[in-house]
Amino acid sequence: MTSRTRPAGAAALAALLLAAATGCTGGGGPAVGGPTPGATTGRTGTGSPADPSAAPGGASAPAGFTLVASGDVLPHDSIIRRAAEDAGGAGYDFGPMLSGAKSVVSGADLAICHMETVYGQEGGPYTGYPAFKSPPEIAAALKATGYDSCSTASNHTLDDGAAGLGRTLDALDRAGVRHAGSARTAEEAARPTLLEAGGATVAQLAYTYDTNGHPLPEGRPWAVRLLDEAEVIADARAARAAGADVVVVSVHWGTEWQTEPDGRQLSLGRALTASRSGGRPDVDLIIGTHAHVPQAYEKVNGTWIVYGMGDQIAGDMINHQGAHDPRGNQSSIGRFTFAPPRTPGGRWEVTKAEFIPQWFDTARGRVVNLGAAEGGDAHRAGIRDTVRQVVLGRGAGKDGLVMGG
Repeated sequence: MTSRTRPAGAAALAALLLAAATGCTGGGGPAVGGPTPGATTGRTGTGSPADPSAAPGGASAPAGFTLVASGDVLPHDSIIRRAAEDAGGAGYDFGPMLSGAKSVVSGADLAICHMETVYGQEGGPYTGYPAFKSPPEIAAALKATGYDSCSTASNHTLDDGAAGLGRTLDALDRAGVRHAGSARTAEEAARPTLLEAGGATVAQLAYTYDTNGHPLPEGRPWAVRLLDEAEVIADARAARAAGADVVVVSVHWGTEWQTEPDGRQLSLGRALTASRSGGRPDVDLIIGTHAHVPQAYEKVNGTWIVYGMGDQIAGDMINHQGAHDPRGNQSSIGRFTFAPPRTPGGRWEVTKAEFIPQWFDTARGRVVNLGAAEGGDAHRAGIRDTVRQVVLGRGAGKDGLVMGG
């Protein structure tokens, strides 16, 4: 089954209501799906506390936290059939597919996924490539696995127009999974997604390079956040103004089937990590999706970038040469441990960076954690080594990136 997307059309670079974003701390209650002031999303921090002297007035310093992020959830027709089988004829159950990642995901203080497709109507019909409409039961499985929030900006976000976009966000809301990158209203689009982890408020921002040429819905230029350097930086600064201690940027970018980051990934990554306000970086972590294959991790200007995590869930993948490509079922989960600032107003620092190799076994329809233990059968060991070689391909090992389990 092919996974290829159609050649991208001209990107529609819409204005994202930055003035409204800057003022997002005022006004009335949040729009549906927006952050609730004071709400706790995520789990209790487990990171080591910083020097207590960093807290004003001798108060206890906030705890650190761990954040995990994983790759594309891309339900092809075969994935939908597998979920129906796993449900035993009563709807669709995606939980068993994700069970191999649950220990890693649920063990983090904050877990972020990438929901690449939109959801169809209750009862279907549901479709895979090229215009995806996935069963909304995926949302409940993501929540049960331990995900707190998902990026929803991708080249498939408008596969079923504004209706599909709305159904997706509605289903995520019902499941208790937050989201970033697409919106039902201008107010929702202008409000950053704020999450709590340990003692930190974490903003998730999300963008896509294009929507496969589908125009933004008429009168809704804010429906999908399109990737633009100036917009990302402005949004990151607005998120800081709204109270974010840590800003995470989820970005759907890169060249499909290319393990090396392309020129735009490299140049944009450099620009975003170099941007600073008041001596503090505007962006604290960049996590990439879209390429269908694992890509490297790299520390740039003191900030970690995951250029591409690969597909966490996908059917058997066919590359642009028309050949089955097993790399399309290989991925990594990034896990980053953040510690509080050592001085007031300082940056939350990543004190430990890990990658966890993953494989989606299409024969069984299951995510397999390849980082749990070294060894194993030769096939799995080979996949683990392939992922490790790619992830470390830009020298991240020298900056402390290690394989986790």
